[in-house]
Amino acid sequence: MDLKPYLFFEGRCEEALGFYKKTLGAEVTMLMRFKESPDKPPPECMPADDSKIMHCSFKVGASEIMASDGMASGKPSFQGFSLSVSAKDAKDAERLFAALGEGGQVQMPLAKTFFAQAFGMVADRFGVSWMVIALP
Repeated sequence: MDLKPYLFFEGRCEEALGFYKKTLGAEVTMLMRFKESPDKPPPECMPADDSKIMHCSFKVGASEIMASDGMASGKPSFQGFSLSVSAKDAKDAERLFAALGEGGQVQMPLAKTFFAQAFGMVADRFGVSWMVIALP
């Protein structure tokens, strides 16, 4: 069994991919736009702009994340979960935390804890919540 997160960016998927390439070294492994689909999606599942991303897959390290523009409503809603990213050390955690938080919102400042060299929570500019951790 394999479990992968699937994120709906509601029209900002391409921008998010560029951001994750820059901040996390993400590598896009598959990308299909709505206009490239061999079967036309039903109208209720089709955004107004058919150049939006229907489905993509990208890797961060060994982890795979899938994403889409969804209906491109412009209103992504990422609630009830966080993605956790492991840093090599406290300095790497600071770098990741700052990069992910650029244009976003700190939920819990990065700090040393009883369980980690560094731990913090930040929502990125798309609203995706991240937990950055550097274990001892």
